[in-house]
Amino acid sequence: MLQSIKKLYGIELSASDGEIGHVQDFYFDDQDWAIRYVIADTGSWLAGRQVLFPPHAFGSLDQTRKLLPVNLTRKQIENSPSIESYKPVSRQYEEEYHRYYGWPYYWQGGRLCGTGGFPIFEIPAESFPDKPVPANSSRAKRANEHLRSTLNVDGYRLEASDGKIGHVCDFMMDTESWAIRQLVVKTGWFPGREVEIPTGKIERISYDESSVFVNLTGKIVERSPMHHVVLEDAAS
Repeated sequence: MLQSIKKLYGIELSASDGEIGHVQDFYFDDQDWAIRYVIADTGSWLAGRQVLFPPHAFGSLDQTRKLLPVNLTRKQIENSPSIESYKPVSRQYEEEYHRYYGWPYYWQGGRLCGTGGFPIFEIPAESFPDKPVPANSSRAKRANEHLRSTLNVDGYRLEASDGKIGHVCDFMMDTESWAIRQLVVKTGWFPGREVEIPTGKIERISYDESSVFVNLTGKIVERSPMHHVVLEDAAS
């Protein structure tokens, strides 16, 4: 099942013992398009603080209540390493963060992701993190250059092989794998027309140029499958 990322912004997050804030952003890996973290705005609970959660921290999304449960306690979250000291996100922070929760490192293989509708994945004990990289090493201090924000990429120009064709307006995520499968693009040729482009067709993202480059012509992009917005039940 594909889920619109845009529709998840603002969804309430609830720990096992109370509310903790709402979904603010997603960090994805621009090499394989896997969602690595959900960024939570903790509001007045942890004023001015953002918190990261990997996909395997979540239970099933409650579409009716618009609630995404987090399988952690408020105390665990409150005592977790603060991202504020590590912006942009560094490998050093990621390792400290995963060690705190006893979660395996996704970059060591065995990607953890949902198995249908945002469920949690059981974590085998033998997959727990090994020795941390020394904090003074250049690798630990370096920002994870492949982690990108969906909020930041939203609005980027889409550059076809023969010129600009529109701009990114949403991302469609597979709820089983937590991978972004499609970019939703609002084309410039027909105002208001939105099409879906497979991420496999993306050549690269230029953050300096605020552009996404695809190995397709403008005409092929224009003939791509239409993006159909599912209207919510007015009674929900």
